[in-house]
Amino acid sequence: MTRTYDLVHRTTYTYGGPVTDSYGRTTMTPRDLPGQAVHTSVVELDPPPSDTAGHIDFYGNRTTYYNVTEPHTRLVVTSRSTIEISRVAATLDSLPVVPWEDVVRSVDEGDLAAAVSPDVLVALREMVLPSVHAVPGPEVLEWAAPSFTPGRPLGEVLVDLAHRIRTEITYRSGSTTVSTTQAQLLAQRAGVCQDFAHLMIAALRAHGLPARYVSGYIETRPPAGREKLRGADASHAWLAAWLPGAGWVDIDPTNDQFVDDRYVVLGWGRDYHDVPPLRGVIFTEGSGSKLTVAVDLVPSGTPRFV
Repeated sequence: MTRTYDLVHRTTYTYGGPVTDSYGRTTMTPRDLPGQAVHTSVVELDPPPSDTAGHIDFYGNRTTYYNVTEPHTRLVVTSRSTIEISRVAATLDSLPVVPWEDVVRSVDEGDLAAAVSPDVLVALREMVLPSVHAVPGPEVLEWAAPSFTPGRPLGEVLVDLAHRIRTEITYRSGSTTVSTTQAQLLAQRAGVCQDFAHLMIAALRAHGLPARYVSGYIETRPPAGREKLRGADASHAWLAAWLPGAGWVDIDPTNDQFVDDRYVVLGWGRDYHDVPPLRGVIFTEGSGSKLTVAVDLVPSGTPRFV
C-alpha cells in the first residue's frame, strides 16, 4: 500500500528582547529512502534569512543552515514536505534467524567483509559505541538481561525488548528531559518516545549490537467520531537495529511494533544529539524566550495547514 502525506513542522521562538542575529541549522527535511520518496520540501523562515544553504551531514541527513540578521523578537521556522510512503513493515517471520551472539561476533571480528563494504563495517561499529544520550550502564544491562537468552534470534530479542518497554514503562508526557539518563528512566518507570528509543539502543549496544536513533513522525488518528486536531501532532522517535540478511530493521518501542507506512523518517544518528530539529545561537541583550511547536501530518490533499 502507498500513502502520500503532507507534513508541516513549525517551530516558533518568542524572545524577551530584540534579537540582532540568529544563526541556526535545521534537521526538518525528510530523507529520500527505499520506500520513502520526498516529492517536495521547503524550509521557510520569518523574518526571512539573509543567508541560507542546504547541507548533507555525516549521516546523510538533509539539513538547512540559516542566518537571520533583521532585528526580531519572534522567529518562525516552518518545514513543508510532501512524501510518498510505500514501506513494508518487517515481521518476525520475515527476518533472518540469526542468534544475537553471531551478530555481535560478525561485527566485532569483521567477518562481514564479504557482505558489506569497509565503510559500512566502520559505521556499524560506531553504532555499538556509547553516545551522549545512550549509555549502556549496569542498570541497562540488568534490565535487558532477560531478553538476551543464549542463542536467541536477534529478531526475537528486538520484539521482546520493544514489548517490555511498552508494558513495563509508562508513557508520560513531560516526565523527562533531553538529559534524562537510562538509569533515571528505569528508576521512575515513566518517559516518552525519545527515552524509550534511547533505552532500547543502550540495551542493544550493551551487548555489542549496532543500533541507531531514528527521528521522524507517525500519522495519528482521532478517536472514532472526532475530527483530527490540526497541528497537534508531534515529532516521534524510534530505533533501527542491524541484522545480517535484513540490514537496518526499524522498530518502535513506544507503540510496540515494526515501522510501517504510517511513519515518515526525518533522519538518524547515534542518538537525539545528532538529529535535533533545530539548533543554533542568537545575539540579544534581552532575557528569556518561549518555544512552541506545531506538527501536522495528514494524507495529501487535506486542506493546507496554515
